[in-house]
Amino acid sequence: MNAIHIASSAPAFAKGRKVLRVEDFDLYCTALSALCWRRFNGDITLCCDSRFAEYYDSIGLTDIWNGVNVCVADDLEGIDPLMFWAGGKLLALRAVEAPVVMLDMDFIAWKKLGFGSALIAAHREEISDGIYPPLDHFNAGSHTIPDFSEEVLPLNTAFLYVPDNDFKEFYTGQAIAFMKSAAHCDDYLKYMVFAEQRLAAMCADYTETPVETLLDKDTLFRPQGDFTHLWGAKQAMRDHPELRGEFLWRCRKRLIDEFPDYAYIADMIDGLGE
Repeated sequence: MNAIHIASSAPAFAKGRKVLRVEDFDLYCTALSALCWRRFNGDITLCCDSRFAEYYDSIGLTDIWNGVNVCVADDLEGIDPLMFWAGGKLLALRAVEAPVVMLDMDFIAWKKLGFGSALIAAHREEISDGIYPPLDHFNAGSHTIPDFSEEVLPLNTAFLYVPDNDFKEFYTGQAIAFMKSAAHCDDYLKYMVFAEQRLAAMCADYTETPVETLLDKDTLFRPQGDFTHLWGAKQAMRDHPELRGEFLWRCRKRLIDEFPDYAYIADMIDGLGE
């Protein structure tokens, strides 16, 4: 099964970043995510903007992917990169052919997976006003949101298998139209997770596309052997150097032990911090 990693630099530069740089733990996780996908499940392509294509090439990381597709606009096609920091994911998904897996760079699948006609997401999420408020909370501007059900639970799209082009085009069409039309506000989290995660679930429900998940939302914080998702652990590693050091050591060992042909990647990542 083909998969894509996605990188967009627009949010970082919108926040004032002058030089593009990815943290060491993210680079290690990206390398393991790509190499594990290739070992167990198929090809994986980096879909990115021109700045990230140049960055990953300059540090010598592009060998972990089967190819690089510069299909994300540097300016996100006018989408507000602060409100919709993950907007590049929807632009990249629109640009590729289904069936395909959209895989976050901090998500690792450690085993072979099966695919069919159902949409597959990482897990469901609960509806709460603090993150997933009612539809009338959103100012969608000129975009009219279809008569979607508000009862369907959102899908975490750190992993998203899209089985066919019809669903892909409907979902990305709805999400991109919403992001381009939404009135500017400071409610970044609610607007972004609506566009990416709640719309994925609503579109599946609306089109009667069956949905499966890799993980049970009620057991997410129990030890997981088949999947790794960094998510909140990133901030913990920034705040606690000892956790960061332990994680980097474990990643380096696993990369060298399981993918010896790519051992130079570990040296490259470690060298960036010197």
